[in-house]
Amino acid sequence: MIAPTSLGALSTTHELLTQLAEDLPARDLNRRWHADLPSMGWLLGRSIYLELYWLRERLQGDDDLSKRVRHIFASPLPPTAGQDAALPPKEHLLNWALEIQDQHLTLLANPGMLPDHPWLENGWLVDYLLQVHGLIYEKMLSVRHARAVRRNDGYQVHDPLQARLPVPDTTEISQGHYRIGAREGVVFDNEQPLQMVEMRNFRICKQPVDNAAWLAFMEDYGYRNDEFWDEAGRKWRDANQARHPWHWRQDDNRNWYAIGINGPLPLVAEMPVSGISWHEAQAFAYWASARTEGFRGAILPHEYHWEAAARIGGLQGAGQVWEWCSNSLHPYRDYEAPVDPEMRTREFDGQHMALRGGCIHTQPSLRRISLRSSGLPQAGYQFSGLRLILPPALEEEALYIEQWQKFLDKT
Repeated sequence: MIAPTSLGALSTTHELLTQLAEDLPARDLNRRWHADLPSMGWLLGRSIYLELYWLRERLQGDDDLSKRVRHIFASPLPPTAGQDAALPPKEHLLNWALEIQDQHLTLLANPGMLPDHPWLENGWLVDYLLQVHGLIYEKMLSVRHARAVRRNDGYQVHDPLQARLPVPDTTEISQGHYRIGAREGVVFDNEQPLQMVEMRNFRICKQPVDNAAWLAFMEDYGYRNDEFWDEAGRKWRDANQARHPWHWRQDDNRNWYAIGINGPLPLVAEMPVSGISWHEAQAFAYWASARTEGFRGAILPHEYHWEAAARIGGLQGAGQVWEWCSNSLHPYRDYEAPVDPEMRTREFDGQHMALRGGCIHTQPSLRRISLRSSGLPQAGYQFSGLRLILPPALEEEALYIEQWQKFLDKT
């Protein structure tokens, strides 16, 4: 039996997805607003296709509807030009989506209408759908954000953002064994199996890097100084002429503001910086280590460091922005890929960098410490920011260097 609360949550999530599409003019629904992002129409269609595939094709053995649209929506990557061209117009897409969503809610609310299947026990599939749709919803908001950035109408800042150097307010994490990953339950394949990882002691900043600290980096020529950028980062920076976060703009008085999902808004000094690519996050860490008092040896955390600190309550401000980690997304030790190809993580390619923590748009069904996301190093459109880790507090310089090098080698 599927709990009514779960069905209610699924219905609400359906409404969130369709509302985002309904709010757009027809000419904008199937348009790409960022080279690395699909259109809103494709993302909505993807959510419907996955329900058709899992509920009808896999559970009922009926692939009639899923097979008809597989060539458009089966790939989770940004679609090809051919897939974009095959998208139906707004009215047809929305009518199709609403009809399928209503049919599926009816199926799930009436147990006798579906065959017995392990996915239906304790409402597992509904909870899984909630999480998958939550990820798609967040991606749709990224598209809406990209649209707003392209359509910037200008803004006048009344309370200018002031630069402020970051302060090394950290939590010390002791050496020991820490749990990484999720236990059994409704989780994604990349969160399992549960690991016990040995960690050396380190310090992690209690708060993510904020807007004021980012402006200090910019005003110290952080974007222009090659000393803070590795080769890949320099190539990205120069190719994109990056001099600030992708959604930051200046008014007529050269004061900075941001473009949010719904248009221009002021930058609050204490709020975590967002819209940062991995390349930019790396450069900030190098800058903080070289130029900022108390940050010598600062780097981005490995995601194991992030999760270990989160599990003992060592992080504050988590969940406001996704936080870049130093490592690429990888399968855990003894990982077994799901039999179903649509349930497999596709980003185990050595190219996607790990993100942790969620953001203000992350749905409740996804808010857990073990949740893993990822993005390409150039992806600054994922509501992503950063926090730093530092070596343990040691007095003797030689021991400081030796211990930190061992720490880096270990991770």
